Amino acid sequence: MLLATGAFFAALHLLPKPVSVAIASSCSAAVPRGVAPGFDEGALEEINERWAALSIGKLAASASPDVIVRHDARLAPQAYRLRVDRGGTTVWSSSDDGVFYAAMTLAQLPQRIGNVWRMPCVTIEDHPALRWRILSDDVSRGPLPTMRYFEERIRTIAAFKMNGYSPYMEHVFLSPSDPLPAPLDGITPAQLRALALYARRFHVALIPEQQTFAHMHNTLKIEEYAPAAAFPHGFLLSPASPITQPYLARLIREEIAAVPHPPFFHIGSDETSTLGEGATTAYVAAHGGRSRVYAEHVNAMARLIAPSGARLMLWDDGIENDPSIMRMIPRSAVVVNWHYGAEPSFEKYIRLIARGGFAQMVAPGANNWNEIFPDVTTAIENERRFIDEGKTAHVLGLFETTWHDDGETLYEATWYPVLYAASAAWEERDVDPARFRSDFPQAFFGAGDSRYGDDIANLANILTRLDAGYQGTDALFWGDPFDPTAAAAMANVDVRAVRLEAEGVETHLLEHRPPLHANAAAVMLLAARRYDVLGREYQIAQEIRDDYYRPSYRDLVWCTYWMWELRDDFEELSPLYERAWLYESRLGHLASNIERYHLSATEAIERADAFARVARENLQQHQPLPPLDSVIRPAQP
Repeated sequence: MLLATGAFFAALHLLPKPVSVAIASSCSAAVPRGVAPGFDEGALEEINERWAALSIGKLAASASPDVIVRHDARLAPQAYRLRVDRGGTTVWSSSDDGVFYAAMTLAQLPQRIGNVWRMPCVTIEDHPALRWRILSDDVSRGPLPTMRYFEERIRTIAAFKMNGYSPYMEHVFLSPSDPLPAPLDGITPAQLRALALYARRFHVALIPEQQTFAHMHNTLKIEEYAPAAAFPHGFLLSPASPITQPYLARLIREEIAAVPHPPFFHIGSDETSTLGEGATTAYVAAHGGRSRVYAEHVNAMARLIAPSGARLMLWDDGIENDPSIMRMIPRSAVVVNWHYGAEPSFEKYIRLIARGGFAQMVAPGANNWNEIFPDVTTAIENERRFIDEGKTAHVLGLFETTWHDDGETLYEATWYPVLYAASAAWEERDVDPARFRSDFPQAFFGAGDSRYGDDIANLANILTRLDAGYQGTDALFWGDPFDPTAAAAMANVDVRAVRLEAEGVETHLLEHRPPLHANAAAVMLLAARRYDVLGREYQIAQEIRDDYYRPSYRDLVWCTYWMWELRDDFEELSPLYERAWLYESRLGHLASNIERYHLSATEAIERADAFARVARENLQQHQPLPPLDSVIRPAQP
């Protein structure tokens, strides 16, 4: 058995991959069962959650532990050494963080040999390349996580050695002093406090991310705050308004009271291109121009945040537009350098901030916004190059972003690009995408089935085939396939190839349910089915164009049946989407998203009835057929 064990253990699928792993090829050990009392509670919970799902068993406090923790002051913070042999498991670290990260590696080590779980005899040396590995999570564009899912997301990023979680908030904090802008089920101060405490249990810092300049429409639409808008009920808070600063002071004070002494506080302040226009025109002219007014805003926010001891964070695009801003803001600020495309290099952006003397974090993106499933191809290219160049420049950390611009995308779809970024920020060397794809199914889904990696690759291929551009595949899905513009956009798409790839993913995921993160697999299945239906929509539109003018009664009946087919497809997708949404989010605008499925089904029913009417009234009475466009788009009464 030992020789087979050595061959099996030669390919450990660990994410992130440690700096060094030495495997004793002729040795295996029993899975540990006992830890000393006082062992890291968060680490114990993470291990037991994974091992219970995989039927490995659990770790428990024991007077005779087989997991021993030893202090080694020579190791850097967050670094650890882990040894597993037949005598047990030993962890060396100089910090609690290092012990936790050793435990996260330990959680992934058990391997099944036949029907028995065993541990490889290994010595692992490991430490992170970047000090901070933070997830920025858009919770303001519609999908607002439940507390249960907030916690699951925190546990998951911690399991893959991320150490910061930053909920991106525009209006969703339910301020005690200013409750009107927030949704009724917004994030309360007690919930934000509970999340910060929960995250700390898993060695994750909760970093409030509150927009304070642009992206404030959901506040400015409220009449009480409307006078603070640069344009009526608009997007940008006007620094000229006497309402603005007191409102922001109250908001920030309450968020910091909920999360006292965070390491950072992010003030947003991106995309302020309309500063100097509308109600801000005179103010900007009188206060030294756009850049100086922008810097004054940053300085004002710094004064509000200073009592907490947090370092101010801000997005970099204002500085990129005018680097002189760096001479006017606190040198302690951390600039978050965001770029989401597959550019040949990001060095010019990194060098710009470095020349100003500022600490910075690189902020690639999961490229999930407006898409049925993330644009994984672009995301990985973006993350790989940006993070690698950030490591070379010794930036402070990673600030990985997910966005939900159209309010329809699902958080569970983002795990593949998010965890690639987490691995790239931890690992010293370049993370080969092929190796990551090979490791992901075992590390994330707990399944030694490479087809999960193939499924993600196929979903990425489909998006590339569709080439929906900035509008995204969500918009393409909801578009009318009979619309000439939409049809032209799809004219060069190999729709059959799209559907075959989607159906291959569907077949695998219908037949297999992973032991870990089964809902993420269900969201992949939903994405594949939506792609399949999208392709079928455009096939049907073309088939109807081909058959309508033949004409025969049979052809028109087929047109009716095809519309019934689409009706059934949309109605079948609706509960799948609803289940996926409710797994992770509060109700929010779920009803409006679901309504789109029902409206599309209703449109298909109306078109089916119209084709049936033409078959009955025109063909049977030997009357000329009305133009196709008048059937699919009847005149409104």
